[in-house]
Amino acid sequence: MDSEIFRAIILGLVQGITEFFPISSTAHLILFPWFFNWGGEINTLTFDVALHSGTLVALIICFYRDWIYMLTTDRKMFLFIIIATIPAGLAGILLNHIVEHTLRSPLIIVFSLIGFGILMLSAEKYSAARSAIQPSTNLPSFNDSVFIGFAQAIALIPGVSRSGITITAGLFRNLKRESAAKFSFLLSTPVIAGATLFEGRKLIKTPEAYHFDIFMTGFIAALISGLFAIKFLLRFLKNHPLNIFVYYRFLLAVIIIFIWAKTNTF
Repeated sequence: MDSEIFRAIILGLVQGITEFFPISSTAHLILFPWFFNWGGEINTLTFDVALHSGTLVALIICFYRDWIYMLTTDRKMFLFIIIATIPAGLAGILLNHIVEHTLRSPLIIVFSLIGFGILMLSAEKYSAARSAIQPSTNLPSFNDSVFIGFAQAIALIPGVSRSGITITAGLFRNLKRESAAKFSFLLSTPVIAGATLFEGRKLIKTPEAYHFDIFMTGFIAALISGLFAIKFLLRFLKNHPLNIFVYYRFLLAVIIIFIWAKTNTF
């Protein structure tokens, strides 16, 4: 098997899982090429967006009934999602150059993994304490949606995790864990779609500069693993806290520091 195709499969599988698990897909797409010294097209933001488009299709497959229901019946929830999407959309447009050229650093990822991991643990404790006084809710209010929307904008920083920060924000707003996860996935759909269209301009303008077989391989791998990750996480969070993902974030941060200490290649 061609090495580029093999690497595209690996990164597609990694993207599909880490996009929905609260461990940061962006961080993993940066770290894998860094760990294994992979270069070329698979180590570009354009390829990352191609992988994100695979997870976008996974989201549509899993939640198309919810979108149809919102568009035809529950237009209030549809409006909440659109409003909550605005902060991340504006941040993505305004900070795109910084994200692409400045924030793709293992050092930033280490601090994000640890710092926002601690925040996730705090949200779990806060949610448990508050729900003992006031039962958690299934549906976000307008204020909840705005709060979660602004939190999603922070996910531009590699290592934060879009699902992680939005689920965490939902817990701070007293949403049930699985409800916060579902709202997180619905909220990520227009953001990922927007990013895919925005970055996809490069493919349209200069298609000869890219190998579409590599991009399609990564896309399909991300789609398949994304479907698994969504279904698994929604079941898992009904009865389990985010702790195991936080511990993974801490372990990954230690591994990054260890590799950097040996290679000093930040």
